[in-house]
Amino acid sequence: MAIPGSDTDTDLLAAVRAGDAAAYGTLYQRHSAATRQLAHSLAPNPADADDLVAETFTNVFAALRAGRGPLVAFRAYLHTTLRHVCYHRARRDRRLEFTDDLTRYDPGEPFLDPALDRLERTFAARAFSQLPARWRDVLWHTEVEGASPAEVAPLLGLTPNAVAVLAHRAREGLRQRYLQQHVATAEQPECRWTGDRLGGHVRGRLATRDTARMRAHLSWCASCRGRLAEIADLDVTRYRPYRQRHHAEPTG
Repeated sequence: MAIPGSDTDTDLLAAVRAGDAAAYGTLYQRHSAATRQLAHSLAPNPADADDLVAETFTNVFAALRAGRGPLVAFRAYLHTTLRHVCYHRARRDRRLEFTDDLTRYDPGEPFLDPALDRLERTFAARAFSQLPARWRDVLWHTEVEGASPAEVAPLLGLTPNAVAVLAHRAREGLRQRYLQQHVATAEQPECRWTGDRLGGHVRGRLATRDTARMRAHLSWCASCRGRLAEIADLDVTRYRPYRQRHHAEPTG
């Protein structure tokens, strides 16, 4: 039986994969308090937070027993899983409504879930930070400050049309990286390769060779097909075409 503090997380993860359920109990004792604290920051309702923690530990345990999940950095993997559980619960709950009054299905005022909004802002910030500096600059000027390509051109040393092209590419790059934030890291090499490119695949931006490899993998991997379906749905439900103020059309 594993004794709390007697083994590293890496040792305990290996033991869980070998069938030692007690080792997972030790991991739970070590990391449940920090995980519960994160859950309460995402779901202020104590009952909802407890449900998030329970589902997260259950999902990670199932992954480990199936030969997946983390080899190292257990807490980081656990917290990433919790955020994904929170996100998908929020999306699922927003689709469920028990009513016999069909007249309520009108545009109305959209409901904004605070926990989901915080998580989406975190994903968006991470995606933005991963962009090349020049892409961040053009997005800041055009999207945040609302400047036109003609106004931004002197700042970047480009023509207005070149700014429009750069902004177009930067927005697409941001979109792909944003989608990638919703993809949990897989342990199997081919699943990890696939997961790292799902955002580009959804946006139709993969090279021909990578697209063929992606389709071949998805043809037999149900897990990766599930991850693809999730972010494809996200791309459709949350993406809105950009209305460009400048009349010059991107040429590339």
